[in-house]
Amino acid sequence: MQERILGRTGAPVGVVGLGAWQLGADWGEVDEDQALATLTAAHEAGVTFIDTADVYGDGRSERLVGRFVAGLPEGHGVTVATKMGRRVPQEADRYNLDNFRAWNDRSRENLGVDTIDLVQLHCPPSEVYSADEVFDGLDLMVQEGRMKAYGVSVETAAEALTAIARPGVATVQIIFNMLRLKPLDDVLPAAEKMGVGIIARVPLASGLLSGRYDEHTTFGADDHRTYNRHGEAFDQGETFSGVDYGTGLAAVRRLAPLKPEGLTMAQFALRWIVDHPAVSVVIPGARNGDQARANAAVGAAEPLPATAHDAVREIYDELIRTSVHSRW
Repeated sequence: MQERILGRTGAPVGVVGLGAWQLGADWGEVDEDQALATLTAAHEAGVTFIDTADVYGDGRSERLVGRFVAGLPEGHGVTVATKMGRRVPQEADRYNLDNFRAWNDRSRENLGVDTIDLVQLHCPPSEVYSADEVFDGLDLMVQEGRMKAYGVSVETAAEALTAIARPGVATVQIIFNMLRLKPLDDVLPAAEKMGVGIIARVPLASGLLSGRYDEHTTFGADDHRTYNRHGEAFDQGETFSGVDYGTGLAAVRRLAPLKPEGLTMAQFALRWIVDHPAVSVVIPGARNGDQARANAAVGAAEPLPATAHDAVREIYDELIRTSVHSRW
């Protein structure tokens, strides 16, 4: 698998990682054996970056990731990133050093480590990105040895740009896929210039870009694609990238003929992201070993032709731009 440097962390990571949200909650039930098998398959396929959060299954995802990594041989080279901040009401004053330390203590216990590779603020209120005391506290926690580096997970391009300007921010995690092109305008160029890593999340638009869904597809009651389509539980942009489901299906049908022979629709969507050199790692989720291996294979696939990239932008401009570009 192709490797890139994860921004200011300096760590080399495979360009395709694993997002572990689905191993905790909100995507339907995944039992422990299935979760550990998924992690194993991903690692055996070359994945060296795993992204989780303290709120995924209220710590379940962290514990599973920690258990898996603890079983790897010394010098395994796997970078584990977690996130903090979403277990409390989203008020800016909650993002303080005392809470950071408490959240970090819990994550370190869940992961079974003294020092976490990367800790990210988990889509906090926008005003947090402009608070000097927040980043002073994060700097102190690095000095204390609680974490090697820190970053932010953002909802909007404006939040990303504010974070990139902070000298201690190692990475920015942002939604970036064929249905969310706004990061191409300013965020990716700024991150590349400043040496900040970009972690591309929601790469398949909650599965839409896999091409497996249609108007008759249903999702379980415990799946955010059922209960958060209009932002009822958290930011609407996290579900189908904020795109209306029917519009998303229409876009995918336009994208399908562009898929190169030998790639699935999901692999096509992931390769489109990897083709952007400012992206350090893309983090698709997987519910089983087959999905994990198929995702990882993209890290060795050929780049897409320029005509495919041009067509993606054309479809975005025609069907998607007016509904999402100004929102995030």
